[in-house]
Amino acid sequence: MSDASSPQAEPQEMSLSPRQVSLGAPFLWLKDGFRDLCRAQFASLFYGVCYALMGWTIAFFNGTSYGLTLAAASAFMLLGPILAIGLYDLSNDLEKSEPPDLRKSLTCWRPNISNLALFALVCTIVALIWARASAVIFAVFYNTGLPEMADFARAIVSLENIEFIVIYFGIGLVFATFIFAISVVSVPLMYDRKTDAITAALTSLAVVAKNPGPMVVWAVILVTLITVGFLTGFLGLIYTAPIAGHATWHAYKSLVRFETA
Repeated sequence: MSDASSPQAEPQEMSLSPRQVSLGAPFLWLKDGFRDLCRAQFASLFYGVCYALMGWTIAFFNGTSYGLTLAAASAFMLLGPILAIGLYDLSNDLEKSEPPDLRKSLTCWRPNISNLALFALVCTIVALIWARASAVIFAVFYNTGLPEMADFARAIVSLENIEFIVIYFGIGLVFATFIFAISVVSVPLMYDRKTDAITAALTSLAVVAKNPGPMVVWAVILVTLITVGFLTGFLGLIYTAPIAGHATWHAYKSLVRFETA
């Protein structure tokens, strides 16, 4: 007969720790992301179409202005991990040998909406600060008026005004590195384990610190996928954005170790 007064077993806590991966691991994530796209098919491509529609909408109001073009690129990079949460859900279904459920994936953010919203707010604030810093830099170097997109691209390719190029892209790299470092596994972690935003961001920073080489490779792959999408008039995003989203899920599963405390 059990003792009614004996203490009941307390639920065990789960601790998170970064896992070290090889330099070639990002290419395996990319392969797995492409595989998930092929398996999920319509559900995955639905998100790709949404990304493309976002790009076309921005381009419609953009015209030839470099400003909104750069803002669009920044928004995709900064908010991409959050917007891809539905793709993480589809990959999770496939991982559990379940059919991908598009309808469920559209609302998978609800259980941890407060932390996801907080993280999105932080990314948005950083994006706004970068946009303001970008405007100030342009005002300093182009005091006769802002250049058109074609003129701006020509100046970059020809390395005219090298001081501007170094300062502009140097500061941009700082902002991009910060956001990348706190978001590598943050959103998949908040979706999967319902962790708070701070724990997710700190775990992401720990992952980057433990895997600097693979993270550089991973960043280059992500930038390449999004760039291809942009250079094809956003049409390529129908495929490259879902691949990036699915691959990010596999990166998270590979980079984070869960242990019972």
